[in-house]
Amino acid sequence: MQEPLLGAEGLDYDTFPEKPPPSPAERARVGALQNKRVFLATFAAVLGNFSFGYALVYTSPVIPALEQSTDPDLHLTKTQASWFGSVFTLGAAAGGLSAMVLSDLLGRKLSIMFSAIPSAAGYALMAGAHGLWMLLLGRTLTGFAGGLTAACIPVYVSEIAPPGVRGALGATPQLMAVFGSLSLYALGLLLPWRWLAVAGEGPVLVMVLLLSFMPNSPRFLLSRGRDEEALQALTWLRPADADVHWEFEQIQDNVRRQSSRVSWAEARDPHMYRPVLIALLMRFLQQLTGITPILVYLQPIFDSTAVLLPPKDDAAIVGAVRLLSVLIAAFAMDLAGRKVLLFVSGPPVSTATIMFAANLTLGLYVHFGPRPLTPNSTVGLETLSLAGTEQPPATPTSYLTLVPLLATMFFIMGYAMGWGPITWLLMSEILPLRARGVASGLCVLVSWLTAFVLTKSFLLVVRAFGLQVPFFFFAAICLVSLVFTGCCVPETKGRSLEQIESFFSSRRRAFLH
Repeated sequence: MQEPLLGAEGLDYDTFPEKPPPSPAERARVGALQNKRVFLATFAAVLGNFSFGYALVYTSPVIPALEQSTDPDLHLTKTQASWFGSVFTLGAAAGGLSAMVLSDLLGRKLSIMFSAIPSAAGYALMAGAHGLWMLLLGRTLTGFAGGLTAACIPVYVSEIAPPGVRGALGATPQLMAVFGSLSLYALGLLLPWRWLAVAGEGPVLVMVLLLSFMPNSPRFLLSRGRDEEALQALTWLRPADADVHWEFEQIQDNVRRQSSRVSWAEARDPHMYRPVLIALLMRFLQQLTGITPILVYLQPIFDSTAVLLPPKDDAAIVGAVRLLSVLIAAFAMDLAGRKVLLFVSGPPVSTATIMFAANLTLGLYVHFGPRPLTPNSTVGLETLSLAGTEQPPATPTSYLTLVPLLATMFFIMGYAMGWGPITWLLMSEILPLRARGVASGLCVLVSWLTAFVLTKSFLLVVRAFGLQVPFFFFAAICLVSLVFTGCCVPETKGRSLEQIESFFSSRRRAFLH
């Protein structure tokens, strides 16, 4: 007998209880594809992710500029640069912690709108900074807003989207975050660092304006006893020919069964802690693959290695590849499945394997490859990554110097097509409704605390052991992620949120042994 959700997939692979007659569900799926309102609501929400992605990599072009600044109040030392790069993740952790309360107190939509306050204030502080404290405070506030939206937006999108397109819509938070990062890299070629902060205000204001006209999550409204408002919201989100009452009854029944808060005794129940534990481990491993320090220090990393193109151009190219990869993942998730994309990006090569090979290649190139012709003082990586090695100088036209760019591109492709968007989507899908607000905030908290430790320690490890050591560590974590995906991650493609919860409640088989 095949294992539920963990074995082979097929049409006669029956994990969940028998589905209702297909005609209402099929009509809802087809109608959702034709309904522009659910896509508009999703777009309004994920503008918060655009701002998050923009703010996350803000330091990539700004740190080199500030390290060369002649203003003594703004000139960054190496230690100050590491704090400027990493303090964003501390703010994001605090934002994830606040989401544990705000998401269930204010609702998903209002929590997203609330994030505009610290985001706008943070950009304003950095744009008008006259000292290090303004830079750090602004970076922390934008991180807080990012952590809050990172927890609330995937949940909001998954709760308003019908099952047939939830995969594609669930990828939009990551897609918009990537687009925000690419926009920052592109604008960094044109604008000074203060105007980069000013430009970050625009998406925040548009997000608040659009969300003012969007409905709240029907599931959240039902959980607060606002049934009539929930039905109105669902009716607005679905096309006229959709069987709204059938879907409303399904959601209402699930909310009624999960109307009370989770007690400590229930938290020890496997059907409650298994999905939360899986989501936590996914977010933990996602950060340990090295994505955040690589993005935050992308241009300084290229500055510290022998590369053929200018580091700013390399960073922009990587941003474009990341965007393209997430677009592919968005369309493939509902065709191939979530677990398949985590485990297999092109049979039989897994996304984790691609990331492993890319990190290993970067580590080997730094250790054995050519050194830059001219030292760079961006973050002081180059003098340390070359210590104790005898690399020959690189010539500007050497094709070998394309290796860092190509390896980084493949790492970003593997991440963006698997562990990037799909871990966020799975988190919003598998978490039980009664604990979804708290659990999603906890996942973001764990994720960004891990990111802070990695981002802050990255430069310390490089100074002590060389630039190659972090990449070897990231490569090892990718192998662990590969094993975890195969053993523990469920497939949720085509399943409603209620069906997914019923699977964890069935206790047919433990995910973790």
